Amino acid sequence: MTESARDGHARLRAPGLDWVLMGAVLGLLVIGTLLVWSATSSREALTGGDPTAYLSKQLSNVAIGLVLMAVVMAVDHRWLRILTPAVYLASVVGLVLVLSVGATVNGSRSWLDLAGLSIQPSEFAKLAVVVGMALVVAERAEGGWRHAVGRVDVLAMLAVAALPAVLILLQPDLGTMLVLSATVFGVLAAAGTPRRWLAVLAGSALGAAAAAVALGVLRQYQIDRFLAFTNPQLDPRGAGYNTEQARIAVGNGGLFGQGLFAGSQTRSGFVPEQHTDFIFTVAGEELGLVGAGLLIVLLGVVVWRALVIAAAADDLFGRVAAAGIACWFGFQAFQNIGMCLGIMPVTGVPLPLVSYGGSAMFACLIAVGMLHNIRLRTEGALPTGLLAPARTFVGR
Repeated sequence: MTESARDGHARLRAPGLDWVLMGAVLGLLVIGTLLVWSATSSREALTGGDPTAYLSKQLSNVAIGLVLMAVVMAVDHRWLRILTPAVYLASVVGLVLVLSVGATVNGSRSWLDLAGLSIQPSEFAKLAVVVGMALVVAERAEGGWRHAVGRVDVLAMLAVAALPAVLILLQPDLGTMLVLSATVFGVLAAAGTPRRWLAVLAGSALGAAAAAVALGVLRQYQIDRFLAFTNPQLDPRGAGYNTEQARIAVGNGGLFGQGLFAGSQTRSGFVPEQHTDFIFTVAGEELGLVGAGLLIVLLGVVVWRALVIAAAADDLFGRVAAAGIACWFGFQAFQNIGMCLGIMPVTGVPLPLVSYGGSAMFACLIAVGMLHNIRLRTEGALPTGLLAPARTFVGR
């Protein structure tokens, strides 16, 4: 093979790109789109009589998300750090606007209606908190202030997470708050926070949760959901209805499922919010244990590759950001699937890269783009040029 042919082959291979991660993500997007279509095609009240309405919307969400992912992959890594404060500020502004002019859905003021589009700022806040905390600890370490994570570093990272967390709690969006808390804990651990600090923080979080219940921060329907989680038969037609119907749907699937577009619970519309929060029940009923297991495996592959990228990253920002994304995806997937199986309380969080929704899809695919960007930089294969920030040259 000639040298020019070898160079061309190398360019075609896109050196450094994580094809295992990409394959798992594309697999989740394909399966998720089919599940959304199945969950909505028979519900005329939801689709307005067009069985493909939500299929078209989800395909548009996926297409836009993939474009955003590609842009983040291609951008010079220095831009990621330069733009992090702006991303964080934008997410905070969005959360503030939600509390003032946002729309209330299912008891939570979490949505902004802008030019006919519904945006959920809390989904982007997860990514903003991850990169914001990573930037804080990286800047302090690379600035030579400290070689080990100390009290000031921990407090600075917690300060970055605190403002979005308070705004999300005021909505109130308990599901996102749980995911954010687990993500923050994972970021702190990846940054090298001493174990005693992690133990103190875990204890403080439990104390704060107890105080929230005692002070009435949580609304009654949220408390009822936790009570129904401990005993679904307590209110099977009320707070326990979602959990009970979800477990029935998953149980109906057996080993190989009833077939795509053929699930009895799904076609009858017994499971609420089945195309969003309870999308896993469609997989359980129509694809069975095998199909639902494949979905879990693909999600596990995404988390695994994120951890591999974090371990191989040659800078602290990349390592902490990739580990934070792994914690975010991992806990959110566990929470979503767990509430469908009755082993976690119903809190209303989407299944990453699978559930219907633009905000969640965009945020997740931007995060995947960041993972690829970190990997490409580590492998030394990330191109620079028009997407690189301008350099300032000084005299020798």
